[in-house]
Amino acid sequence: MTAHTPFPLTLHSSTANTTSFDLLICALQPDAHLSHFPEQKYKDVEPSLKIKEVDGLELVRKFSEDMETMLRRKVEAVKVLQNLVEAAEEADLNHEFNESLVFDYYNSVLINERDENGNYVELGAEFVLESNAHFSNLMVNTSISSVQLPTNVYNKDPHILNGVYMSEALNPVFVENFQRDPTLTWQYFGSSTGFFRIYPGIKWTPDENGVIAFDCRNRGWYIQAATSPKDIVIVVDTSGSMKGLRMTIAKHTISTILDTLGENDFINIIAYNDYIHYIEPCFRGILVQADRDNREHFKQLVDELMVKGVGVVNQALSEAFQILKQFQEARQGSLCNQAIMLISDGAVEDYEPVLEKYNWPDRKVRVFTYLIGREVTFADRMRWIACNNKGYYTQISTLADAQENVMEYLHVLSRPMVINHDHDITWTEAYMDSKLLTSQAQNLMLLTTVAMPVFSKKNETRSHGILLGVVGSDVALRELMKLAPQYKLGVHGYAFLNTNNGYILSHPDLRPLYREGKKLKPKPNYNSVDLSEVEWEDQAEILRTAMINRETGSLSMDVKVPLDKGVRCLRERARKRVLFLTNDYFFTDISDTPFRIYCVTDIDPDHRKLSQLEAMVRFLTGEDPDLECDEELVQEVLFDAVVTAPMEAYWTALALNTSE
Repeated sequence: MTAHTPFPLTLHSSTANTTSFDLLICALQPDAHLSHFPEQKYKDVEPSLKIKEVDGLELVRKFSEDMETMLRRKVEAVKVLQNLVEAAEEADLNHEFNESLVFDYYNSVLINERDENGNYVELGAEFVLESNAHFSNLMVNTSISSVQLPTNVYNKDPHILNGVYMSEALNPVFVENFQRDPTLTWQYFGSSTGFFRIYPGIKWTPDENGVIAFDCRNRGWYIQAATSPKDIVIVVDTSGSMKGLRMTIAKHTISTILDTLGENDFINIIAYNDYIHYIEPCFRGILVQADRDNREHFKQLVDELMVKGVGVVNQALSEAFQILKQFQEARQGSLCNQAIMLISDGAVEDYEPVLEKYNWPDRKVRVFTYLIGREVTFADRMRWIACNNKGYYTQISTLADAQENVMEYLHVLSRPMVINHDHDITWTEAYMDSKLLTSQAQNLMLLTTVAMPVFSKKNETRSHGILLGVVGSDVALRELMKLAPQYKLGVHGYAFLNTNNGYILSHPDLRPLYREGKKLKPKPNYNSVDLSEVEWEDQAEILRTAMINRETGSLSMDVKVPLDKGVRCLRERARKRVLFLTNDYFFTDISDTPFRIYCVTDIDPDHRKLSQLEAMVRFLTGEDPDLECDEELVQEVLFDAVVTAPMEAYWTALALNTSE
């Protein structure tokens, strides 16, 4: 089972019923010298114009069809991914692991680096980089990929070297995919061992502390493609024996587990010593969506955990099993995998009756055990719990161990997919590319990623369900919004997108960045802004419910709209004013799941060097009949150009008669 994220689309037009109309007039009225002239010119041609009423529902359906076509093309690009999957799996099938393999590759951090003698450092050979407009003017190499590793992964580990060597087979596929579909952006392969192969190749910049924190295995696209949705209850030991470093490691382990969850997962955390308690009392007896807000809230509460008393795990395990059972029977939660994460320095009491009562013989709930500390006295018991409940046992003795050991549970949950070879396609929620482009803040944008898992096809490993990694490709959300252009919506209309979880993908009031000095940074919860936070309904979330249910229809609704602080003449008053509007909404879903340009120039290789102006001229003169252009948009631009043409002479005359 894989969770797919449809993109319900809403088209909105509005009329204002408000006493604050004076503020809008003040904000929008042009200079008195210039306002009459163009207005008169438009009135002169008014008799020859036709006013046509737009059918909002029909328009939004057309946008949806265009987006489906575009996404389908991206899923064609997913054939791109299928090509990558096949290439990676075939390369792994034909590769024999070599413990002593010696292999030089282009390390993204080390490329073009020289030592004090002027020689290229190891893994840092010359790597040609050129600015490329298609990739936000970043310095890239479209001939080959490069390989990035996080700081805590040794770049010459035998498993890394063998994986990088095997994945070299992806380079010609990357290039061929991009030549076939030039609208593609980044293509990449995230390995289960921790390396990240990205095309086109780039140089990776460490953070201000010289650390490479980016780990592809922590990214939403990797986790969602590698596993199915899951319900998880974390059970953590807070008895006196967990004091000091053990509790610090336990907290870090929980935080690492939380980082592997997404919006389609459900979570709760129970702490136990002499008694059990939910670390968030408001969530007692339930599972909550593992969205960003809840994950961050849990992390704060975990930091505040204190140790005392004696650990009695039975009651905590019983409580965890009961929650999962209730949600499964009520058809709530993820409706897929269920697991308990037991984090402790040892289990001493008789826990078999609990497992026998709640989980045997079917073992529907997997139990993963994390033994904290260097002590191995209880290792056999913790291992027994995991192995007899389809889980995985690991010991975490240092903070550095947490990342690698926690990731193992993803491999276990992916085994059914691997054994069945279910190459499900996953679309992620919106996210910022700040992790990838840390040194290019001006290029931050919202993305969604389409991803597929890569499995081992070797006979000796297939029954064990070995996940090799995940391939992915990015789609900028602005590409989707190009298909709902403003000129078709009218002055007061706008379009927005949200996911099946109710979160905004794109909306005029979604402002994901803030400025800190000269840098743009993403707001902490930019990708979990609920629709109800930007469309303030007077009624009980009728629009939100309809969109999440993927309905098609229309409605008229009263909403509140806060005035932006940008209202120039009454700025201080405007910040505190709210408009009460009656809006007409039209909505539908987008199934299966570059700024609207005048002419498409990035498909045909013969057109790629044309500017939009050059393409327009060729289209209008009939010089190039193969050019695909938006005729409606071209006609509207030409109309505006003809009507406003006399303004240049008018402005020139004004300039000659003024001292300013």
